[in-house]
Amino acid sequence: MKTTTRALFILITVLCISSGIKATINPKPFVIPEVKEWKGDVGNFIPTEKSKIVCVDKNPELLRIAKMFAEDYKIMFNIKPEVIQGKGTAGDFILSIQSDKKLGKEGYAIKVTDRIQLSAPESTGVYWGTRTLLQIAEQTDDQSFPKGEMRDLPDYAIRGFMIDCGRKFIPLTLLQDYVKIMAYYKMNTLQIHLNDNGFKQYFENDWNKTYAAFRLESDTYPGLTARDGFYTKREFIDLQKQAENCFIEIIPEIDAPAHTLAFTHYKPEIGSEEYGMDHLDLFKPETYEFMDGLFKEYLEGNKPVFRGKRVHIGTDEYSNKNKDVVEKFREFTDRYIRFVEGYGKQACVWGALTHAKGDTPVKSENVIMSAWYNGYADPVEMIKQGYKLISIPDGLVYMVPAAGYYHDYLNTQSLYQNWTPAHIGKTEFKEKDPAILGGMFALWNDHVGNGISTKDIHHRVYPALQTLAVKMWTGKNPTLSYEEFDKQRNLISEAPGTNQLGRIIRQTGIAYEQASVMPNSRTPHREIGYNYLVTFDITGADETKGTELFRSPNAVFYLSDPIKGMLGFARDGYLNTFNYRILPGEHTTVGIDGDNRSTRLYIGGKLVEEMNIQKRFFNGGKDSMSYVRTLVFPLEQAGNFKSNITNLKVFSK
Repeated sequence: MKTTTRALFILITVLCISSGIKATINPKPFVIPEVKEWKGDVGNFIPTEKSKIVCVDKNPELLRIAKMFAEDYKIMFNIKPEVIQGKGTAGDFILSIQSDKKLGKEGYAIKVTDRIQLSAPESTGVYWGTRTLLQIAEQTDDQSFPKGEMRDLPDYAIRGFMIDCGRKFIPLTLLQDYVKIMAYYKMNTLQIHLNDNGFKQYFENDWNKTYAAFRLESDTYPGLTARDGFYTKREFIDLQKQAENCFIEIIPEIDAPAHTLAFTHYKPEIGSEEYGMDHLDLFKPETYEFMDGLFKEYLEGNKPVFRGKRVHIGTDEYSNKNKDVVEKFREFTDRYIRFVEGYGKQACVWGALTHAKGDTPVKSENVIMSAWYNGYADPVEMIKQGYKLISIPDGLVYMVPAAGYYHDYLNTQSLYQNWTPAHIGKTEFKEKDPAILGGMFALWNDHVGNGISTKDIHHRVYPALQTLAVKMWTGKNPTLSYEEFDKQRNLISEAPGTNQLGRIIRQTGIAYEQASVMPNSRTPHREIGYNYLVTFDITGADETKGTELFRSPNAVFYLSDPIKGMLGFARDGYLNTFNYRILPGEHTTVGIDGDNRSTRLYIGGKLVEEMNIQKRFFNGGKDSMSYVRTLVFPLEQAGNFKSNITNLKVFSK
């Protein structure tokens, strides 16, 4: 510190003491997940346009992380700090690799004085530390940092999320955003469930008509890949590379020998007539030839499609009706554990070996088991057998949107207050038990055709991800109450440059307005998320069917829908129309009011129609499914309409 600055500091301190003013020690900054250790000091550090990001070590990986930090800083705050190597000074962000056995592979330390010093034993920890810095910075207008020291490291090594892309196609763009979001919250494992099928009771009880999909491009089996949405090999490889750059592992899952209707649609002779065509016939050699070829396609070569160190082979919910089929299931499981290991991968399986208890040995050494239901795999017994577990208890962390079972939204309060990965069903282990590698939560799309959009999925995933990030990293005893956490979590962005929720403002009130909307014009906002009201005045014209008011990459709102010429909207392949048409020459005010359960149309201030969650019945009323008609309202691009649109107002409620 310069002499004049030090003298000024001493003078201010003396004046404060003499006048009886006590300097306030900074409380722990709010971060998700919560920082483990904090020692507060007095005052704040405020970066300037001259602040640099300095890499102390001549380390290519440290330099890469510094450049990512600078890019994210620019995205969030419109200032891009210069990245240099050397010795930092006051006003700088200083990154370094420093040995510290207590911090482990992912831990980091940050000291905030007249500069910010971020150090970690490994590059992973440095990257997580930059996420902490960005979260702190975005909570004030001047990106200020409270002075003090923090040390942080995770309780569990695997902190993950599993998403079912088999029953509902999840666009690559959303998976790319989930990589960014997970990284921002220090979640490090994304499991992608690549194949599955619907329930045949919703498809006339006919396996041939029942929806099934496999989402990866396949050269070995042309025609196997789903036609309504899939990932090319190059896209999937690039997604994994993106994740690796953010210290996230993608675990691809090919689920077999159950949940395999996509495979038996392609090759019916490998389906089981006895146990259902969503089961592979484990007694036929052709079954193993098919599965060998499928796994081999993505595992072989110097640059395999499955890049990571782990591959999930499924193995859940197969019939255990007879001893012979149980033994065959165990043989199948053991075979494909060893098969993927033959390509240098670690095998992951769903827990099923209590349900399929038998004599045939199944390899356990170096095998990871997803412990999802204790009736299928008793976790105590599985650990005795030698498996390492990922805690993913279905009754606590499974979401199945609008299904009426498991959770529609997770009970984040209960999870925040009570759960850690040490809790698997009703079995509780010691915290940080070495046999429990970590935890995950899951989003399943069981009810194919239920109207759920990717926006609905994200509305469920995001609060769960924020909450469970705390419980997998910080552990059993976060210091904030749930109420305070739930209030403050909304102050944090999804990730730099990511806004799947469609948040325009963080509070209630008018979010955007425009005096006149011209055809083919654009607004500065892509969309507005749930709990909105959009109003506009219209003088109608004779619009062609399919005329759009607004569109975004995720949805279209029609002035004249393509089928009936009514007001309506489409997203995710679903078209929903209101029973109202704007007539030529009609002058009125239109209001669209939307939340996560319904979409309402107002004409002239009066409610005309509410599209709520419908109950749809099948098989003479024996079976039913909830059908969801929600809309995240598109704003990005106006359509080529003839009507006169004025006084557009967008409210966040």
